Amino acid sequence: MAIVKTPRNKMPEQDPIVRGHNFEEVALGYTKELAMAEAKRCMQCKNPLCMKGCPVSVRIPEFMKAVAEERFDDAGKIIKSTNSLPSVCGRVCPQEEQCEKLCLRARVDEPVSIGAVERFVGDYLLSKGVKEEKITPCGKRAAIVGSGPSALTCAAELAKRGVEVDIYEAFHKAGGVLTYGIPEFRLPKALVKNEIDSVLALGAKIHFNTVVGKTLLIDELTDKYDAVFIGSGAGLPSFMGVPGENLNGVFSANEYLTRVNLMGAYKPDCATPVMRGKNVAVIGAGNVAMDAARTALRMGAEHVSIIYRRGREEMPARKEEIHHAEQEGIEFKLLCNPVEMLGENGWVNKLRCVKMELGEPDASGRRRPVPIKGSEFEIDADMVIVALGTTPNPLIKDSCEKLATNPKGTLIVDEGMQTSIKNVYAGGDAVTGAATVILAMGAGRKASRTILDGFGITD
Repeated sequence: MAIVKTPRNKMPEQDPIVRGHNFEEVALGYTKELAMAEAKRCMQCKNPLCMKGCPVSVRIPEFMKAVAEERFDDAGKIIKSTNSLPSVCGRVCPQEEQCEKLCLRARVDEPVSIGAVERFVGDYLLSKGVKEEKITPCGKRAAIVGSGPSALTCAAELAKRGVEVDIYEAFHKAGGVLTYGIPEFRLPKALVKNEIDSVLALGAKIHFNTVVGKTLLIDELTDKYDAVFIGSGAGLPSFMGVPGENLNGVFSANEYLTRVNLMGAYKPDCATPVMRGKNVAVIGAGNVAMDAARTALRMGAEHVSIIYRRGREEMPARKEEIHHAEQEGIEFKLLCNPVEMLGENGWVNKLRCVKMELGEPDASGRRRPVPIKGSEFEIDADMVIVALGTTPNPLIKDSCEKLATNPKGTLIVDEGMQTSIKNVYAGGDAVTGAATVILAMGAGRKASRTILDGFGITD
């Protein structure tokens, strides 16, 4: 029987002009009716390729069928069986490059909006409140270093099966990049807290203000626990190394977003200091660069520009984030690269840039940017945010010589996510370098399976 063409149900959003001046969520989410209508677009393929594109193997056709039939509790159980943070994933996962990219519905009209339906189900579960679950202890203990997506996923999977889990977090709040990196208008912090509470309801415990590698050593954890998982992320920012980068008014995106998100600098009554530039330049074109630029706009900047040395097709940010930034009035200065930061009285006030052209592809597969001689020009900027990626903080590896790392400082693991130390595992950005939330979650889940196998615990 021929399938009737039915376009995707569009996600309601705030007006771009209005949202550019507030920190409320941009995408407003599906109503029950929209979620059911979108779920009915799923063709219930016998060989669901969409699942192969999901790093945590969410049973997509099954939960879509449940939503289409208004069985939201069943849909939640199906998703939660492999994904501990559905409300988060529904908002920040690059579905267009994963599950939705492989959706066979695209051959008919458009792929099913899997992320939007997952978000609806996740929010539905949270609206019912978090209930503490009764789980029989298995007699094993595990320490989790960090509380970001990979750590929380590993913790949840272990706690579900009766492992006593202690999470050690360096900051005063849990969530890692979910809390300090992703802005409120993309991922509300109250929602993140609720998702974390659902992990704690499984019996896991969090110990804050504990810096593993300083206040606690890996060797101390291995003496006390049957397994250790390192999910400490990649919080060390990278800079350009150009003259003037040490001027006042130059920030790493990591510091800027942490001040605004984790410490609440966007709130009217918050005492956390953060600079509010009028003419802000953001260097880079990934998701973090988009987050920093859109945050600066909401913090009162009169003009915000993204400066990127390649062209639009090479921009690594999600297309949705690029589109939202453009809607809000962010200017894109493409094929342009800063070579010096200029200042007056110790404060940045201009960027000296050079125009670029694209040459042959480099190791990343993107065309290599090449400077055009004699094309230098200047851009006014009283605040510069450098968003060129991050690497793992060396504190853990430097405090434990037995931990093997590669030249980039990321931890080396085997196929089961075990490090060079027996019963010590790792995953997420600490292993891959800065990547996506869902890939980090996939690593945490994989490590948990290896740990559970070692404990003799099977599904």
